[in-house]
Amino acid sequence: MSEIPENLYYTPYHQWVRIDEDEETITVGLTDYAQDYLGDITFIETPEIDLVIEEGENCGVIESVKTATDIFAPITGKILDTNPDLGSEPDLINSDPYDAGWLFTMEPDDIEDCEELMSANSYEQLLEEEEDVDDDY
Repeated sequence: MSEIPENLYYTPYHQWVRIDEDEETITVGLTDYAQDYLGDITFIETPEIDLVIEEGENCGVIESVKTATDIFAPITGKILDTNPDLGSEPDLINSDPYDAGWLFTMEPDDIEDCEELMSANSYEQLLEEEEDVDDDY
């Protein structure tokens, strides 16, 4: 079973969101489930710093040996920073998805928008539902 930390919020796009210590910014990354599903990650195109983006809008790409997938904004806000280590070490997402493998930080328009994302329990239910669908094929 995939690791699903309790202290994070989750999106249907298999991304996690952590409210940072300043309680005004968030850090976004790819979940353990997503990195496992994608396989060895080979390239990441992160969003541009200072980009103002709407919730659900595409803001980057992750490529792996299996496939490519888009990165989406979990909530509306401005991109503050991207993980500088991912350019030379994209596999950090595979080895440490919840810490060293973070994707970007944002300043949300409203930090309370995070509360509308999924809890760890809700995300776990989503994964179980997706597994049930996969079992049907």
